[in-house]
Amino acid sequence: MCGIVGIASEGQVTEKLINGLLRQEYRGYDSSGLAVFGKDANQVQVIKRAGKVSELQNAIDDTPMIGNTGIAHTRWATHGTPTEANAHPHHSRGEVFVVHNGIIENHQELKTTLKALGYVFESETDTEVVAHLIHAKRETTDTLAEAVKVAVKELEGAYGLVAIHINDPQVVVAARKGSPLVLGMGSSENLVASDQLAIADYAEKFIFLEEGDTAEVTPSGAKLWDVSDQEVKRPVVVEKTLGETIEKGEYRHFMLKEIFEQPEKIKALLEGQLTDGGVQQEIFGPTAPEVFEKVEAVQIVACGTSYHAGLVARHWLEGLAGLPCSVEVASEFRYRNKVVAPNTLFVSISQSGETADTLACLRFSKDSGYLARLGICNVPTSSLARESDLVYLTKAGPEIGVASTKAFTTQLMGLLMLTLVLGRSHGLSAVAENRINESIRALPESLDAVMALEPSVIKMAEEFDDKEHALFLGRGIHYPIAMEGALKLKEISYIHAEAYPAGELKHGPLALIDSEMPVIAVAPNDDLLEKVKSNLQEVKARGGELYVFGHSHESHEDTITQFIELPEIPELIAPIIYTIPLQLLAYHVAILKGTDIDQPRNLAKSVTVE
Repeated sequence: MCGIVGIASEGQVTEKLINGLLRQEYRGYDSSGLAVFGKDANQVQVIKRAGKVSELQNAIDDTPMIGNTGIAHTRWATHGTPTEANAHPHHSRGEVFVVHNGIIENHQELKTTLKALGYVFESETDTEVVAHLIHAKRETTDTLAEAVKVAVKELEGAYGLVAIHINDPQVVVAARKGSPLVLGMGSSENLVASDQLAIADYAEKFIFLEEGDTAEVTPSGAKLWDVSDQEVKRPVVVEKTLGETIEKGEYRHFMLKEIFEQPEKIKALLEGQLTDGGVQQEIFGPTAPEVFEKVEAVQIVACGTSYHAGLVARHWLEGLAGLPCSVEVASEFRYRNKVVAPNTLFVSISQSGETADTLACLRFSKDSGYLARLGICNVPTSSLARESDLVYLTKAGPEIGVASTKAFTTQLMGLLMLTLVLGRSHGLSAVAENRINESIRALPESLDAVMALEPSVIKMAEEFDDKEHALFLGRGIHYPIAMEGALKLKEISYIHAEAYPAGELKHGPLALIDSEMPVIAVAPNDDLLEKVKSNLQEVKARGGELYVFGHSHESHEDTITQFIELPEIPELIAPIIYTIPLQLLAYHVAILKGTDIDQPRNLAKSVTVE
């Protein structure tokens, strides 16, 4: 969740630390801070502020910090309220300074022990325990790296942590367990961060710490040790253009930019993956043909928006490929006994590839009798991509807005392509596959047409300015799309929104219907349209206000308050198309509400804690 940056350099680091925080502010914006060695190597300057990184930046403008080694942090609060006292870095006796992402589950027990040793606590956070523990271990070890390696063995839970010590100038030590960290190898400086984007302006070579790794970073290089404290070499990844694509450009918010990037991103996927012969299995990995031939069932695990993508895929996999498919929320899947059917493909979905619950399920699956593990994600260097047997990269590019948009539709594309390649072994005819391929090729054009509906969506959004609740309805494959629409609205406009299968109205939700409860319906012309129309009549009869996205206005007669007509599109790809106006609706309602769209309150982009 939180964003970390550390730099050991021959040059000045303060500006680079701040820039790294700004690049990671989507990970947390409750508070921020940094600690930098001053001109005197025995002095560490610390500035912390509650609120966004801009508050910290203003403080540094007033009190410049000069130094060539430092650490910085932007926080998403877990333990302790978002105050300056709880902001990172935390220190121990003015000698050890630590920034940390994750949750230390045994912090109370450690706190009791450390208090008995005379350590005084100044914050409500679990991270302060880490600072004192490292300080205690440094008293009996020769280096900060040795102290960290000893200290982390006593930590239970998840952490990505970076530390400096007043007696170890120009040394930054990092350690990870369950929370990502990446090293960037620069020129006369080396860096560490939670996210590669944070340091992409200063490095082209990267090393991704693996579970249990500790790293000692200096201006001249880095040394790594594994969980057994054996010195190791990790692969170096070269990325030369990573930092070029994360500006808003002409758009007011990253979210709007990312909505409008979707036709281009999907077109790029199709050009590289859908040939005249159809979808090539090898896009999932060189062993995919061998694995897919054996698949008899699919288990999908994901969180949030990615979970909704999995629910759509279940309709495709069962309806087209004829394969049983189960879809579960990762945080629930982890904690129950499961029966694994023979030859089940385990599919995990995550935009970042670092979602803690999803990664834990992936790791659990390795010894649970699954045929193979397929990861669908947007980040090729992520833990999920590196730890899966097969990988589908969505290639959506950096997604900065907390509310996921282009990551969702590109995930749907990957899942549809998976359906096609699995279907070949389970009764999907060549004729049917070719027909589907033609529908898919038409997607970018259809998406462009839907983008042109923005003025109509803006008009509809005006009806929600004073609303506090909303109900989304869909049936069949469009129920997950209704769920995604409700999630988007609640995430960025703070309107309480729920989604229901339209047929469930009479089993409870009708009690909520009145003129103040707008009902948004996803109602394409498919086999369930007549059923949906009956459900909408139930709403109208009780004074509800109906806002409908569909193809034919006439089919809804006079039951609706507002109608937005979408182009006629093949039923199979309709979920991808109908997602777009719901994203736009949420965005423009949030504009009217005046909320912080890219960084909505209480949320962070990459959920790396349970």
